[in-house]
Amino acid sequence: MNIFVDSAGPLLEALGTTVMMAVIAGVAAIVLGTVVTAARISPIPVLRGLAFAYVQFFVNVPLLVLLILAVFALPDAGLLLPLTPTAIIVLALYEAAYVAEAIRSGVNTVGTGQIEASRALGFTLVQSLRLVVVPQALRAAVQPIGNVMIALTMNTALAAAVGVVELTSEANKLNLVEAQPILIFTVAGLIYMALALVIGLGAGRIEKRVAIKR
Repeated sequence: MNIFVDSAGPLLEALGTTVMMAVIAGVAAIVLGTVVTAARISPIPVLRGLAFAYVQFFVNVPLLVLLILAVFALPDAGLLLPLTPTAIIVLALYEAAYVAEAIRSGVNTVGTGQIEASRALGFTLVQSLRLVVVPQALRAAVQPIGNVMIALTMNTALAAAVGVVELTSEANKLNLVEAQPILIFTVAGLIYMALALVIGLGAGRIEKRVAIKR
């Protein structure tokens, strides 16, 4: 285990990058996913169409392809960004599509009678969404969103393919020096598992706290 002691600094820094990417991309994905859901269920056909196209595009294109396109296409378009922010943006855009689907499934649990009642009380569409639909939908979607956040954390490993120095990338570098792939990648896998467990437990606690007591 001396190989991990000797490489503790770079590994911890890479783990910090993984966590940072997951947190920033996760928050952005939840915000953007909520906006996409609102557009998806709006009565405006253009907004519904754009939201549907957004979800279909990101759900049906592999994340690795999007990462490679962003890293190589953005500089050609004159937009130069460091690798890590580029990966975070792509992760957020990609996972927002799945967050939108999770929230939309939560929207389906809100009775149409509540929406009609809010409109009868004089609420605008935006007020109905903000005060009636979205809060209840988010409650119902906590666990699905938690699952999306776990997938997002696992997907940060793909950023290694485009040069981002995160946990998988650092583990691979360590393996190239020490030539112990089973040990090194088993430990890396256990770290990812621990992160997933933390997210899952956190989502479970949030779900219990926001659950409507009947």
